Amino acid sequence: MRQSWRISATALILTAAIAGIARAEDAGPAPASAGAADELKPQTPDTDLFALMTGICSTLNVAGHAFPCRTVAYAHSVKGRAYFTIALDDPADQSHIVSFSGENGRRTNENLYDLTVDRMLLNSKNQPKADGLPVPTVVKSAGRCVQLGNFATGHVTSVVCSATDRSGKKYDLRFESDGSPITVRRVNPSAPTIR
Repeated sequence: MRQSWRISATALILTAAIAGIARAEDAGPAPASAGAADELKPQTPDTDLFALMTGICSTLNVAGHAFPCRTVAYAHSVKGRAYFTIALDDPADQSHIVSFSGENGRRTNENLYDLTVDRMLLNSKNQPKADGLPVPTVVKSAGRCVQLGNFATGHVTSVVCSATDRSGKKYDLRFESDGSPITVRRVNPSAPTIR
């Protein structure tokens, strides 16, 4: 029961973080005069597919620092951008979340999904807030994520991601499923644009 509660809480955090990520990417940098007024603007949903996977991260390195994790979420936006998002088990920061993000993900066969990463999204308790939640920093990066498994069958075996940002910082993820069925939610009725 306790593990289910943690997973549900992580799913809510990840969903909110992904919504903030999409808004941050669409809006670009906030003007200096922005502030509380921006927090009051209504937001429109951007995510059309959300999947939550449980397991263990045998590797999670964020710019030279290693962290544990037990949950990885995949989100797909209506504009075609995809995110592999990880809530880090960081006792010093419960808002510590990273995302590997890219466009034009493709399924090369039934059980292999490949995403070219062009940015990392970094979130922590020290980030500016929108709708009461920290808004991530978007860092241009180059890399790749490979997922083994299939959302349609409800099982994903692993997710491996690697990216390097423009300043040379490296981000690596190696996630193995615990064998539990994944949770998949279609947020909007349209079919995701995964090739």
